[in-house]
Amino acid sequence: MKSMKLKTTLIALSLTALTLPAFAQMPPKDPAATPGIDKRLNKQDKRIEQGEKSGALTPREAGRLEKREAKTEADLAAAKSDGKVTGQERKGLHQELNKDSRAIHRQKHDRQHDLNHNGKLDRGHRRLP
Repeated sequence: MKSMKLKTTLIALSLTALTLPAFAQMPPKDPAATPGIDKRLNKQDKRIEQGEKSGALTPREAGRLEKREAKTEADLAAAKSDGKVTGQERKGLHQELNKDSRAIHRQKHDRQHDLNHNGKLDRGHRRLP
């Protein structure tokens, strides 16, 4: 029994000794890093571009959505300016991104289209209710 505990303790110590150098080499976590927010901004930008290409968004709608996205990016830059993005700032940015996402969806699925990409609304195109 005693030798079993000794072996277990020795194995645990040796594993700890082997893993400590790996943790020591890991770079410190950046408090201003926002990979989730950056990913969402990128994805929403692609949704706007796709809507423009397909004609689901008119140039005016796309311009408004891009303006909202620019405001979100400015808010992100302001949050990062002090070198740390707090939890409250992250929450606010995610709420803003949620609103932007809903706006993109609403604008892409309304009855305004520019399928021929001439900058004018297509009047004859109607969807069934």
